[in-house]
Amino acid sequence: MSKPRLMQGNEACVEGALEAGLRFFAGYPITPSTEIAEMLAERLPRVGGVFIQMEDEIGSMAAVIGASLAGVRSMTATSGPGFSLKQENIGYAAITETPCVVVNVQRVGPSTGMPTSPAQGDVMQARWGTHGDHPVVVLAPASVLETYVLTVRAFAIADELRVPVILLSDEVTAHMRERVQLPDPGALPRGERPRPGRAPANVPPMVHFGEGGRILVTGLYHDPSGFWTEKPEEADRLLRRLCGKVESRREELTLVERWYLDDARVAVIAYGCVARTALRAVRLARERGGRAGMLRLACLWPFPRHEVAALAEKVDAIVVPEMNLGQVLGEVERAACGRCRVIGYHRVDSELIRPEELVPVLEGV
Repeated sequence: MSKPRLMQGNEACVEGALEAGLRFFAGYPITPSTEIAEMLAERLPRVGGVFIQMEDEIGSMAAVIGASLAGVRSMTATSGPGFSLKQENIGYAAITETPCVVVNVQRVGPSTGMPTSPAQGDVMQARWGTHGDHPVVVLAPASVLETYVLTVRAFAIADELRVPVILLSDEVTAHMRERVQLPDPGALPRGERPRPGRAPANVPPMVHFGEGGRILVTGLYHDPSGFWTEKPEEADRLLRRLCGKVESRREELTLVERWYLDDARVAVIAYGCVARTALRAVRLARERGGRAGMLRLACLWPFPRHEVAALAEKVDAIVVPEMNLGQVLGEVERAACGRCRVIGYHRVDSELIRPEELVPVLEGV
């Protein structure tokens, strides 16, 4: 392990990206993600990488896709309004199977909202923001150290599956500072892109621009050779494979953390910054004799429905605290499928949910 240091969440994202081999960043300043761009503008040239401040968020996402197709690990970072502008090109990355990482540091919305305040309102947009069915993986860190770890993992997943990966942070996680010890360089798996002769069954090999191969890239539906097609059977085969390559790896993409669930009668399901206050509430409830536990979600999409279903079989109720009006609540209800009560607790006033707010909810079940 490295020497302990005081680090900000956005700084941890930068360190994780560089450790993962990031060599191209295109972005546009936007609160509360701007520190990522600022730090990479300084750090990337030192390791032979390229930083470009683009004219807007649309161009930023397009530049990331182009750099990735040329063989470079690429990333952009933004917040709510910018994330909205990136959606069309995220869809293009999905259908062209272009690996890329998009960091979205959530803030209060919609529209300009409250730029410096935290929220968790982009959960559904991260999964369904671009049009059409499409593959995507969404990771949600809850600490500074986890921001580092999940950033490294985001690049590995993006390359191995040839999908866009969203690192869905939030203003609290991005701006808080914690004492961390980063893993030694090379300790975390970095993954690699599927190459000719070494590609899994449902992920095609990737030949980069300039490597001598004939490459066809199109946002249209295409057959295995890359040519545009309107054949229904080819369209069906393509989309099912695109989504299936993520679904087939659901088990390895299910990232959850369990606390006090062996004897729990009521469980909290939380993610991001709210998971920290939720865990404190669970501990307070147990100190007062309650049988509370928590399931923390570090990967939101694909949603860990099997783990939620199994939990619903064991407890009387599940409480879902969120800084939105219930975006994960609906997924929990669907996975629980009536096996237990599901209770939402929501704040959308820009204030972080506090432990003392949740304790009465847990005790009232």
